[in-house]
Amino acid sequence: MTKQHYESYKETGNPWLGKVPSDWQVRRADFVIKSRKLQISPSDLESRDVYHYAIPTVQATGAGTVEEGESIDSGKLIINEPQVLVSKLNPRKATVTIAEPHPDYLTVASTEFVPIIPWEADLNYMFYVWKSQKVTDRLSSFVQSVTRSHQRCDPAEITKITWAWPSEGKQQKIAAFLDRKTAEIDTLIAKKRRLLERLAEKRTALITRAVTKGLNPDAPMKDSGIEWLGEIPAHWGVSRVKFFAAVGNGSTPSRENADYWVGGDYPWLNSGVVNKASVTEADQFVTKSALRECHLPIIDPPAILLGITGQGKTRGMATKLEIQATINQHLVFVKPDERVFDIDYLYAIFERAYLYLRSESDGGGSTKGAITCGQVENLCVPLPPVSEQREIALALQEGQVELHGVSRKIGKAIDRLEEYRSALITNAVTGQIKVA
Repeated sequence: MTKQHYESYKETGNPWLGKVPSDWQVRRADFVIKSRKLQISPSDLESRDVYHYAIPTVQATGAGTVEEGESIDSGKLIINEPQVLVSKLNPRKATVTIAEPHPDYLTVASTEFVPIIPWEADLNYMFYVWKSQKVTDRLSSFVQSVTRSHQRCDPAEITKITWAWPSEGKQQKIAAFLDRKTAEIDTLIAKKRRLLERLAEKRTALITRAVTKGLNPDAPMKDSGIEWLGEIPAHWGVSRVKFFAAVGNGSTPSRENADYWVGGDYPWLNSGVVNKASVTEADQFVTKSALRECHLPIIDPPAILLGITGQGKTRGMATKLEIQATINQHLVFVKPDERVFDIDYLYAIFERAYLYLRSESDGGGSTKGAITCGQVENLCVPLPPVSEQREIALALQEGQVELHGVSRKIGKAIDRLEEYRSALITNAVTGQIKVA
């Protein structure tokens, strides 16, 4: 597509915004929008279903979802007219959506959202403005927090941001253009994500076959007696984790005690590390006082770390520990006897056991939504000879090289499409490209 420009441009007087088409009006947003908060308490939501715009749901789907009112334990905004919701929490994530009253349910939203209601502006155009990289960067510069995971922006910065506004007719034209183009891009992204899902399924099948059936397709088989394992080669054994490994978890030293953190040089890990295949460094450190007084475990590599809490994907995920470290209460370590278990084979076993451990931790008398040390200790796993474990681990590494390569290429393609989508939105709503 050939990029077209408007006839003339002018300076806005705002370095972060730059030049805009000459006939666009530079005005503070609160001159063209309204922001009205109608709130409702949790007690008023009991005994009724609601359509809820929660921040995690909007980030995942761009929309809300139907929930039981009894499950909501904090005050909410009432959505009684079409509006744009802009999250004041972690503005760098650009959590923005168009919210409308659901025809069948009371519609509510998190109070972390700032409602923006059109007055002399087009609703869809407003969505793209606050979704643009320009606004995201601007709001991110105003955050009021010391931690990256819980940054907040003053709602006034959201509602009073200076912007260049074309006529409402042009706003509608730009929004319609972006609706079409972003839909095309989203379709391409969705296709590539489906490819990633199929590759992940292929990888899971490769691991399942190798760690539970071995490399010899002609090997005699026997029933393992374990439901999640099924049949295994006849010459393999089965063992509970506690018979060949030490298992335990850690804790979080008080953040209010400076003696536990200031000047600390001993690696302390949280559950975020399970998103990596291996742990080779830490970004948080505790002192010797913390190790001693908080009874933190000192874990020597190689070992497996397992996420044990939460409703997200982290619970049940595993990683290999390759440095000496300690951990928080949301992780379990498994330190095997290397004469009995190869660490790479054991890592593959825990990848295979992911869904089983999640299922077991959702009920059966355990703490809901948490895997216990006891469950890990009593997990039954296949036990081939160590030499065969190493052969299986090596074959898995070789077999996954190609899959990883293809996945990386697809991931980079998705990143490029998302960057193009973001640039297209920003260029259109700032007038850097002309929409016919």
